[in-house]
Amino acid sequence: MQTIKLLEQMQIFSRVAEMASFTRAADSMGLPKASVSQAVQQLEARLGTRLLHRTTRRVQLTQDGQACYERCQDLLADVDEFQGQFQQAGDAPLQGKVRLDMTTGLARHVVMPLLPQLLQSHPALELELSCTERRVDLVREGFDCVLRLGPVDEPGLVARPLGLVALATCASPGYVQAHGLPATLQDLGGHRLVHYQRTLGARPLGFEYEEDGQPRYLPMTGALTVNNAEAYLAACQAGLGLIQVPRLAVQPLLDAGELVEVLPRHPPPPMPLYLIYAQRRQLPRRVRVLMDWLAEAVLPWTLGAGPAEKP
Repeated sequence: MQTIKLLEQMQIFSRVAEMASFTRAADSMGLPKASVSQAVQQLEARLGTRLLHRTTRRVQLTQDGQACYERCQDLLADVDEFQGQFQQAGDAPLQGKVRLDMTTGLARHVVMPLLPQLLQSHPALELELSCTERRVDLVREGFDCVLRLGPVDEPGLVARPLGLVALATCASPGYVQAHGLPATLQDLGGHRLVHYQRTLGARPLGFEYEEDGQPRYLPMTGALTVNNAEAYLAACQAGLGLIQVPRLAVQPLLDAGELVEVLPRHPPPPMPLYLIYAQRRQLPRRVRVLMDWLAEAVLPWTLGAGPAEKP
């Protein structure tokens, strides 16, 4: 029993360390905050050292806490690896939680329509799905995996390439009626672009297109800059300018005539799509199965293989 308690304390401490918060760790694990705090205190008492600096605003690892966290990661990975040796695919039902993050567009158009089938096949599996446009901190925020469009440059993470996602330039029928449909890149001088920037205040790059296999940018004016995909699409539908988005997010609107594709001969370069996860010797089987399912789910939306896997 003492060993079981120790493993639980290590798991709880690791989650608190990763999320730098007792409250967020408790929420992510479905535990009362008091139980999380007590588990960390018991682990500190067992080891005879303080593992965390606690203030009203943040939680920070001590020097001993950092060493303990790294050792906990190794030991917990060993437990998962040991358990996985005796739970080959099909031998045991998937159970437990998997926490993942992706954009709203990927969730709405790719994952949600297929999710009932997955959960019907694995009724004991629980998913915590975050939909955000920002770049989440996978380790600190406690995510098992992240489905991400665009480049990956975080050290210590593994990026599994899933392919390339096509982009399209779109306008609303009302915008085209008011301003005309550009036929060439030179025609863009008389048009507006809705700018999308994850960080407001950054300088917009402009209209993106591909030439000789390389991305090119054409500066364009625009009265509006947004940092959210829903607002970006809504701005286009309101006639505020052109947008450049993953085709999967707008294809139904293009098919219905609610949006018009602009300059289809000059599309933006496709974006690489990755599954990102922490570097571990053995991922829990529920995470591996979900990641394989996600790779299959996005396959019809991709153009083929992307860059090689990056450790």
